[in-house]
Order: sequence, then C-alpha cells, then structure tokens
Amino acid sequence: MRGGMRSKKRWERIANGAALALIILFALFALFPLWWIFRSSLMTNPEIGSLNLLPSRWLFVNYSEALQVFTFFTYFFNTMCIVLPCVVFGTVTAVLCGYSFARLYFRGRSFFFGLCIASLLLPPMVTLIPLYIVWIRFLGLGGTYWPMILPYLTGGGAFNIFLIRQFIMTVPKELDEAAKIDGAGRMRTLLQILVPAIKPAIIVVALFIFIGIWNDVLQQTVYISEAASYTIALGLKKFTGSYGTDWKLAMASTCLSILPGILVYLVCQKYFVEGIVMTGMKN
Repeated sequence: MRGGMRSKKRWERIANGAALALIILFALFALFPLWWIFRSSLMTNPEIGSLNLLPSRWLFVNYSEALQVFTFFTYFFNTMCIVLPCVVFGTVTAVLCGYSFARLYFRGRSFFFGLCIASLLLPPMVTLIPLYIVWIRFLGLGGTYWPMILPYLTGGGAFNIFLIRQFIMTVPKELDEAAKIDGAGRMRTLLQILVPAIKPAIIVVALFIFIGIWNDVLQQTVYISEAASYTIALGLKKFTGSYGTDWKLAMASTCLSILPGILVYLVCQKYFVEGIVMTGMKN
C-alpha cells in the first residue's frame, strides 16, 4: 500500500515537472519575438540578418539615434490624446450598456442584445468605407482624432458590453432588491454595489480598449494625414523609405513603442487574469 502511494506521488512529481517544463517552453516561444526585437535594436544593420541570439556589440547608441528621428514623446502625447478618451468613454458606456442588458427590462431587449452579439461577426474591413464616408464627407472630421474617439461613446465595442453584462449577471439580484428597499436608485445601486463587484471586468475592458487603440494602425492611417498628428504606430513608418529600411533604428523605436503597453499590462495583470478566470462564473 505504501509502496503504491510512493509510486503514485513519484509519478505526480514527474507529471508536474513535465508540465512545468512544457509551460516554460511555451513561454520561451512566446517571448522569443520580443527578445529578437530587443536584440536587433542593439545590432548593426548587417548583423540583424544573422542568426546570432546575442549582439557582438551592445549598441545602446541606437536608441539615442532613433530618438532623433522618432520623436517618441510627441507621438506618445498624440497617442494618449486618442487612448485616454477612448478608455474612459468606452469603459463607462460599456458598464451602462451592460447594466441595461443585464438588469433593465424593456421592449426589444433580447433583439438589441442579439444585434450587439451579431456585430462581433462583422469584419472591421466591411464597415471601414461606410464609416469613412460618414466621418469625412458628411461630418468633415478628416485629419482629426474624433473618428477614432466618437465610436467609443456607444459602449466601447460589442465584446466589452457582452463581458460587462455577463459579469453583472453573476451578481445576485437580491443585492439590487435590498438596495431598492433601502431607498437606493438604479444609478446608486450600479455605482455602490455592482461596480465594486465587477471591478475586475471593468479593468479588463479598459485594458482591452487600451491595447486595441495602441496597436491600431489601420484607422490611424486612414484618418490621420498630417505628420504633426502622428501616433506611435504611424511614427514607426519613418524608418521605411524607397531606399530601404533602417532596421536597427526601427527595432529600437519598436522597443520604445511597446514599453508603455507592457508596463500597463504588468500593473493590471492581477485584475486581467482574475477577470478572464471569473468570466461566466456564478458568485
């Protein structure tokens, strides 16, 4: 009996060790592109094409040279002019829309929620041209940031509304009824009871919006035409020209551009993981 238990524990340790090794291997595969970008940012252009994992000389001067062309702080400011309103408006309206679909009863609720979910199946390229015509020809907002900000006044995206709605559905309705008995209105119930209960989901929505706007190149290319209004994503195009690409400076600028996103994720990692794990779970 004891021998069988020792054998079982030994196999469990072997299985745990194998699982850990597999996770480490997958993590290395995931981090390898980031390391390749960082390693390339410290090399000369001819050396970047080699298969060396480490630079022969660590050329940190590439970063100072890149900053002379890639005006990082100007691009960062321009990017935040889009990101901050989108994150604030998108998160707030997503909470309001999710609360409406989860707690309010009105005619056509199921129909409109179905349309919201169905819009997830619509590729962004399908709506790009109609939206461009509306923003540019009818509203005259070409060359401004408004075409990228105003859509986030309508819930911040169908997936964000769906995520908030699912989280609110996990909160017992008895809490709403108790608050109503105490004299609390709908907004007070939402702000003082539901919002603290779904805080991980709200942070996940804000993080998704931040990442989506930060990495968005297509819409920024369509709506931003002046170099003075370039964001970080558009500023990286400066290193590509008709005579080739200065890869060492492009890689150095890429490292600078992904650094804010990594810092935001590290700060919000706890809530991000918690929000993903708790999605769809009942309290």
